Order: sequence, then structure tokens, then C-alpha cells
Amino acid sequence: MSNELKFFIDGAWVDPVVPARLDVIDPSTEEAYTQISVGSAADVDRAVAAARAAFDGFAASPKAERIALLERMLAIYRRRADDLTRAMSQEMGAPISFAREWQTFVGDAHLERAIQALRELEETEIVGRLAVVREPIGVCGLITPWNWPMNQIVCKVAPALAVGCTVVLKPSEIAPISGIIFAEIVEEAGAPKGVFNLVNGDGPTVGAAMSAHPDIDMMSFTGSTRAGIAVAKAAADTVKRVTQELGGKSPNIILPDADFAAAVADGVAGCFGNTGQSCDAPSRMLVPADRYAEAAEIARAKAATFKVGDPRKEDTDLGPLVSRLQFDKVQRLIEAGIAEGAELLAGGPGRPDGLNRGYYVRPTVFGRVTPDMTISREEIFGPVLSILTYESEDEAVRMANDTVYGLAAYVQSGDIGHARRIAAKLRAGAIRVNGPPFDPNAPFGGYKQSGNGRECGKYALDDYLEIKAIEGYLPA
Repeated sequence: MSNELKFFIDGAWVDPVVPARLDVIDPSTEEAYTQISVGSAADVDRAVAAARAAFDGFAASPKAERIALLERMLAIYRRRADDLTRAMSQEMGAPISFAREWQTFVGDAHLERAIQALRELEETEIVGRLAVVREPIGVCGLITPWNWPMNQIVCKVAPALAVGCTVVLKPSEIAPISGIIFAEIVEEAGAPKGVFNLVNGDGPTVGAAMSAHPDIDMMSFTGSTRAGIAVAKAAADTVKRVTQELGGKSPNIILPDADFAAAVADGVAGCFGNTGQSCDAPSRMLVPADRYAEAAEIARAKAATFKVGDPRKEDTDLGPLVSRLQFDKVQRLIEAGIAEGAELLAGGPGRPDGLNRGYYVRPTVFGRVTPDMTISREEIFGPVLSILTYESEDEAVRMANDTVYGLAAYVQSGDIGHARRIAAKLRAGAIRVNGPPFDPNAPFGGYKQSGNGRECGKYALDDYLEIKAIEGYLPA
């Protein structure tokens, strides 16, 4: 890597206006392994000016040229897949096999699907004598998180470029190296100067400057609900469009007619995936009260099978959490679960045996959790599962919906009709029935305080488009 200390602005790698550096920490060692530059409002101004200057030309570019650009990006992405895998494993602690098979793979899948969505996009639609024209919204500010770096970068950058927007991207300063590699991919693909710009930095400085900037037409943010509110408030004075993918506390309803052993075990695995650091993790498992003991034993046994350790080893299941801040938060919430009377079935406070450094946590399962407990209300963002019980399906649905969030929900049943009836009652943006395979066509986004707007597939294009009506387009 040669670009850690530079930003990509107007087609070139440039130094920050005011030099300032930040250590990038390897969460498995708690030690810095490189540094990045962190930007200021002046760097945002430069990047936005470049994006604004490039917009008219890129917005008018033929669809075929934009398809060709994305196809070149996809080819280079695939060639640099190993670089991305190693970067994400080190910067966020993802086990190397998970980084390869999921973190890197999903970026590839979403980029491929964005190309197909662009091919299918009808930019001008004739309705009677009226023309409805879909046009790029303008300069887009994109802020992405550390927990799924390539997933979120591609899910924002690809649809924005597809429809002819220009962008300023701020990746997470906690996991920035994969974002720098992505900028190198865009550069090598030959994106016109100013179409794609990258400025590293933190939310209160770079993120706030982007959100309030009068020459940014849209902000797309993924992260915490708290930070999403700050973005929306900063954007309000310029009445720019804001889309957000925020927190979650997703329920997993296991119905009595499910394959119970498989459903509980899969629910544990789903919660622990990505070391629990997914906003749509099924972190609240709802089981029939009369089968609690059975569920508790299955979950306890499943939790014991997860190997926590060095993310560089192929057989590691769970790596460290991403930072000291996350480690301390998860420890606090595990302690709260114990203090409030939940039954500790597996794991608990502290690091796993044999690991005395790194932000590792013990895979933890709580049983007999009640809806009022902290661990049932707050997003934990670690491998911590809460098992709650219900007496009736109506109660299960009420409990599932009893959250400020609404990002995802899960239903397990041996009867697909039964599962669909329950899914229809759940207030969440993505309902997953019986553990379906990953589908990049599925729109992703939430209800309530989980945000607004949708990412992925053809649905992602809508957020980056304005709709113009041209009346009298065809003569009477």
C-alpha cells in the first residue's frame, strides 16, 4: 500500500490540506500497524468541488459508458480480492475465511447486481403524452461503517455511479484500508476525474462537513442511530436527501412447528456471524415457553462449538471485536444481563481462556431474558444472544415488534404458509424465513429508527435518482 496517507480527489492521490495522522489498530493485537491521514472541512471542500465540476459531464454520459466503467471495476475488484480479504481481516479482525467468503464476496455480488440493474433501468418512460425522466440527483456524500466495509461501500458507490451521480466517500476511520484499495480499483478502472473522491476522517469533522455542505445533494449514511440523527440534523438546513441504514435489534421467532434443533442452532450461528457485529443479527431468539429448556440446551451446546482466536487462521470462527470501545461496550452489556437476572447459559464476561490480549469476547448466550432487560432493548454488536419465551403467537409478534428498531426479523416454521402469515405482521424492512441463501436482489433497509431508503439490487438506484415530469412531451 502506498496511499494510506493520501486522499483520492479529482483523479489524483493528494496530501491533506492540514497534515494529521491516525493510527489504524489491529484488534487482534491492540497495536497500530499503519496510519492514515484524517481530513478536515477544507479537504471536504476540495472533494466536493471536484465532484461538482465532474457532475454535468458524467450525468450526461451514455448508459453504455457507465456500464463499461462498472464492468471494469468488477474485473479489477476480482483481481484484487485477496488484497481486500487481507485488509478487512486485519483492520476489523474478521477471520480470514469469513473475510474471503463473505466480506469480499458480497462486494463482488452487489457490484455485479448493480450492473444488471443499470442495464434494466428505464431512464425515460412515456405515460400518455407525458415523459417521466429519471435523472441523477447530483453530488452524493457517502459515509460507510467498519463492520461490513466492502458491502456498504459497494452498496452506495455502485448505484450512485450507475445512474450518473458523482460521489465523495468517507469510509470508517476504524477500518479504512479496504476503502483505500477500493479507491485504487476505481482509479484503475478509469473513472473520469472528480467522479469518485475519497476523504478519510472521523464523523464529527469530515462527516459533519459533508452532511452540512451546500454543494452535496444527498447523504447516504450507514452506522449507529445516534450518528444517523446527527447526519440528518446537519443536512436539514440545505434540505438535501438523506438515506440511512442504522441500528437493529432483530427478533428470530421460532414457531412450534419448526425443525427445532436446527432452528435454534442456526439462530445461534446467525447471531454470532461476523463476531456478532452485524446490524441485522438475529440477537433476540423467541421460543415457545414450554420448550425453553430444550432451546437452552441446544443453544448452550452450539455456542461451545465456536472457536475464538487469531483471525489469520483458517479454522477460526470468531475473531476479536473491532476496537476497545466495542469491547468495553459489550462487556458492560454482558454484566448488565447478569445483574438484571438473565440466566447465563454460555460465555460471560472477560476474554476466552488463553487469550490475554486482543478485543476477544466469549460467545455468550442468555436465557430467561425478559423484554424489559437492557440486553433485550439495546443493540449489543457482539456475539451475545438473548433467548426470550412466548405463550402465544400473538405475544411473539408483539414482543418481536416491541423495539425502536425495524431492520430485520426472522421466522422459522415447518409450514411456509404459517411463516408467511407471521412475516406479514412483523414491522421490519427485511424478513428472512427459514434461513434463505444470500440474495443480492433483496432490498435492504429498515423501519422506524433503523433508517429509511433501501440499498441493494434495482431498489438501490431509486435513492440516487430524481424524477422529472415533462408534460406535453408528445404533441396532442
